[in-house]
Amino acid sequence: MKKWRDGQRPHRRRGGSQHHGWHRGSRQRSTQDEQWYGHSEAGPSFRGSQRRDENDSASSSSSSSSSSSSSSSSSSSKTNSAAPGFYFDAEKNRYFRLLPGHNNCNPLTREQLQEKEREKQRNMMLVEDDKPRKKAPRAGLNTSLLLQKRHLGLLPQNSYCRLIHEVKVSGMRRHKLEIHSADNSNPNTDNFRIIVGDSACEQVFTVNDVSHGGCKYGIMNFSSSSRGSLSVEMYDNLYFTNRKVNSICWASVNYPDSHVLLCLVGVADTPGCVSLLPASLFSNFNPDQPGMLCSFKISSAWSCAWCLNPQFDKTFSTGLSRRVIVKDAETGRTQTYSVGSDVLTQHFALRVPVLFNGCRSGEIFSIDLRQRGRRDQSWKASRFHQESAITSVRVLQDENYLLAADMLGQIKLWDVRVTKPVQDYKGHYNEHAYLPIHVNEPEGLLLAVGQDCYTRLWSLKDGHLLRTIPSPHPSANDLIPSVVFSSNLGGCKGLPGLLMAVKHDLYYFPYNTDYQEGGEAGC
Repeated sequence: MKKWRDGQRPHRRRGGSQHHGWHRGSRQRSTQDEQWYGHSEAGPSFRGSQRRDENDSASSSSSSSSSSSSSSSSSSSKTNSAAPGFYFDAEKNRYFRLLPGHNNCNPLTREQLQEKEREKQRNMMLVEDDKPRKKAPRAGLNTSLLLQKRHLGLLPQNSYCRLIHEVKVSGMRRHKLEIHSADNSNPNTDNFRIIVGDSACEQVFTVNDVSHGGCKYGIMNFSSSSRGSLSVEMYDNLYFTNRKVNSICWASVNYPDSHVLLCLVGVADTPGCVSLLPASLFSNFNPDQPGMLCSFKISSAWSCAWCLNPQFDKTFSTGLSRRVIVKDAETGRTQTYSVGSDVLTQHFALRVPVLFNGCRSGEIFSIDLRQRGRRDQSWKASRFHQESAITSVRVLQDENYLLAADMLGQIKLWDVRVTKPVQDYKGHYNEHAYLPIHVNEPEGLLLAVGQDCYTRLWSLKDGHLLRTIPSPHPSANDLIPSVVFSSNLGGCKGLPGLLMAVKHDLYYFPYNTDYQEGGEAGC
């Protein structure tokens, strides 16, 4: 009788009981294959390359099957993305066929799957974001360590303040604010579109979409309570309520931040225009002296900016299609500059009357208002380029440096003197949206909301990503949050933190980790 060596078995056994044992082993392997790759009808068969040697002993087979199962699972996860026309669901551990929507009652598209994965990631980040203790923005960075280094003289004052702000923003938690209406009307049910704080963050101008079309405008005032909480009061003026807004900025006509400059979109037969609205129209402040209300016939304006330099303190600019218009709001004197692309964003320097412009072509150029009448674009004081359309430019306090963001999600710090980028800020996401950036130099922070609806905060000095805040609502192109950040929300005695407006809700992210909602308003 022929003997078999240890660890060897015949390829096929004869006899009923032996045949039954072979059939059971085959069924066991088939079940194991379905565990690796899902149901046998769910996708293409990979079993031929994954079959185990049938001649292994029972003991070695159990140990090797566990190791081969893990390796097969890893190889399966690597191949699931490479299988054309199929999607691997990790939760159900099986493949699903991707079919066109016109012939499938329950179609699966890559866009739907990506949206599902993004929503899952957002919910996970929201849970993580609600935890009281968060990850430090830098390794080994905490308040007690910074204070100790400061007392020992190892940390300069400016570095200490900057790092303290980094620690504070990393620990901010979300609180929903209740908006009180000044006329005791119904609570806000219209989606926020834009919120813009004035220079001192005493007031925040709001633009809300209304259900019947167009927009309504308002101003939010803030006050802090005796318990350290923040309360909000909204002032509306329904007379100015039917035009959509392309761009907005605060203007200092009679006194600092006395007006709001708006680029309004045309409606039907009414062309677009640029309007100066007194802020007093939206509050009870100086009701007898509402200030100058102006409307300029400048249609199809993409952007606007107000000059704060004393030489041109009543001057504003608008960026149009292939033109820049600089106008004196009091005298009406106008200067027009022809350019080669649409001007999507503008910002004035403070110490010198120089206007920086960002174009759809990716070009960034400056105009010195003191040099008038030059031709052939020789009036461009400096010019440089990024790879995509520029969505926002901001001049720093050291006016040799400028921040610029584009539609590829790139944010760069430029040295205007040598026209070269000196710092990149990684992580911002944008594909085609007109998204601003926000700079807070006293705190050393840069903020931007991406098209993925995540709010990101960077260190302005070294570009380190400090915090990523998910939106409280599911992401959508028409629900991108609008934010305002300040160390003094509500004025010099205000509270530090971040305001986030999304949908019809307003959220507050305070520095104080022991923040309590409610309380009586203080003086």
